Amino acid sequence: MDKNETIPKQIWTFFASVRLTVYLLVLLAVTSIIGTVVLQNGSPQEYIRLYGPGLTNLIKVLQINDMYHAWWFLLLLLLLCINIVVCSVERLSKTWKIIFPDKITVNPGRFSSLKNKEQFTLSKDVGEAAAALEAVLAKKIGPVIRKQTDQGLVLYAEKGRWTRLGVYVVHASVILLLAGALIGALFGFKASLRLDEGSASDTVFAAKTRAPIKLPFSVRCNSFEVRFYDTGAPEEFKSNLTVIEDGQESFSSDILVNHPLRYRGINIFQSSYGTASPGKAVFAITDTQTKQTVSHTIKKGGSVSLPDDRGTFEFEGFIPHFDFRGHNLGEAFVGRISLKDQESFQVALPTKFPTFDRMRKGNFSVEVTSFKQAYYTGLQVTKDPGVWYVYAGFLFMILGCWVTFFISHQSYCLGFEKGQGGQTLVWLAGKSNRNPHGMTLKVKKLATQLKEI
Repeated sequence: MDKNETIPKQIWTFFASVRLTVYLLVLLAVTSIIGTVVLQNGSPQEYIRLYGPGLTNLIKVLQINDMYHAWWFLLLLLLLCINIVVCSVERLSKTWKIIFPDKITVNPGRFSSLKNKEQFTLSKDVGEAAAALEAVLAKKIGPVIRKQTDQGLVLYAEKGRWTRLGVYVVHASVILLLAGALIGALFGFKASLRLDEGSASDTVFAAKTRAPIKLPFSVRCNSFEVRFYDTGAPEEFKSNLTVIEDGQESFSSDILVNHPLRYRGINIFQSSYGTASPGKAVFAITDTQTKQTVSHTIKKGGSVSLPDDRGTFEFEGFIPHFDFRGHNLGEAFVGRISLKDQESFQVALPTKFPTFDRMRKGNFSVEVTSFKQAYYTGLQVTKDPGVWYVYAGFLFMILGCWVTFFISHQSYCLGFEKGQGGQTLVWLAGKSNRNPHGMTLKVKKLATQLKEI
């Protein structure tokens, strides 16, 4: 780097370096391999078990456990974007002059010595022969330029100068892809939300940090449905959701696995489900002395009087796992019996063992006789504002590659020279900035068509 260059010029020269491009691509490739090998977004226990305490600390310091969101990885992407932009601008001025020259100059000598040169004779003089073939050349190739030479007349035509921009379209596609990744990493999120049937929320929780994220609208779970195979495995489960904005219901939609709800740039996926606390249940309370039983429908948090007004029973809640002497009895209702002049105590009523409370010695036993099974829906909520940049990048990539590899800048030169016996010697040659073998076939095909005319 020249010491006499100014600081801005030095920075420009640094980012215009192709060597920098190679270094950045190698670094990104190596770090991507590391990110594939090393567990991403795992729990602390998993990292300690796999890599040990020392290496786990190094992984966390370098943020390799979430490498694709690490500041240094995003910095590499940003540097590559700047490098591609500067390199493109640096070389675009030269390409632009080739595509849009002030004046197109014709040098027949560059064509007359080409290997793909085709020759034939016409029984017309130079003027008639040129007039007969000029219109064909203009129609098949493009505008024709005439030039007189010492040997006779030359017709020049070309097409596809603009295709030299194809590589810059590819550069633009890479920039869009990188920009989409950066925007998604900086301004997007991946979170989860649990909703019981009938409940609503406008707050989700980040997948990694569990930090709350407020949505621009609320989501309510109206209902949840699940179908099972005969084996007991879930066949299909879906949630009916309602989007609420400013206190008003906007719309409702069913979501299933692989059929998310998309609204205002936020995607809501069906990811899981589970049993939730029923809102109410029917409890049968039996006097163990008189054997009389009274049934009550009690809402969660509600209570009823015991027979002869000797106390109260309260429905406190529902737990997914009830442990009894080291054994998991599964889901269970939890209630509290409060007898007059005695200390209250809690009772557990497993759904799989309806008469479980009869084993307890006391004046009353409680049994759950019926309830409606309730579920909660587990939702995955994502936002990726960079996804449209990524889509545009893919489209630009396809377009740029198609232009770059399948279309070329082609130039043709058709020469006319006086031959013997009043005939005219005609020769045709062509050049292309890529695929010279294909150009040879095109010259032969065009020469055949010109002969027939």
